[in-house]
Amino acid sequence: MTDEHPTARPFLPPRKTLATLRRAAAICGGCDLHHLGTQTVFGEGPVPAHVMMVGEQPGDREDVEGHPFVGPAGHLLDQALAEAGLDREQVYVTNAVKHFRFEMRGKRRIHRKPSMTQVSACRPWLESELSVVRPEILVLLGAVAAQSVMGSSFRVTQHRGEILDAPDLRPQVVPTVHPASILRARDERAREEQRSAFVHDLTVVARAIAA
Repeated sequence: MTDEHPTARPFLPPRKTLATLRRAAAICGGCDLHHLGTQTVFGEGPVPAHVMMVGEQPGDREDVEGHPFVGPAGHLLDQALAEAGLDREQVYVTNAVKHFRFEMRGKRRIHRKPSMTQVSACRPWLESELSVVRPEILVLLGAVAAQSVMGSSFRVTQHRGEILDAPDLRPQVVPTVHPASILRARDERAREEQRSAFVHDLTVVARAIAA
């Protein structure tokens, strides 16, 4: 591994199970993000799982608690999954990047979008999770997650809620927005409209695995 081409690959365990991957990821130094935040936040959920959901990166709350999707966006995701007929306990959730990238503003840690170099460096963890979880559907939450799987030119706005084939992956994918983007809507009406569209996208997933 060099600074020019950072990658988590040297940190992968020889035998891949969810437990061995989580332990190995806890000491990953595959990119500069391991210097930030409190801890690695690895994926969680049943193995195998019909549905695997991939977000961007852990947020402030996730970084503190060490679990994915436990902050405000995670609570919105829980509600949307229930409305779409999907059980959160039966869904594996993770992120394209396992460390929280942020900048300090006073005493607050403000989210910063991970670079594509950092996303690429973390990709071996996502690939390993896919090999263990073996989902039927991979839900891509937001642009970073979608582009990490579908390529940098992919646009969620053009394909959200569609069931697509992904390059070099067995599961089909369904791209949609990240629930955090709904929380940032300009007003209550816009937030409710975006939330409804998000539930619709998840309903596509529920119908696909029930077919």
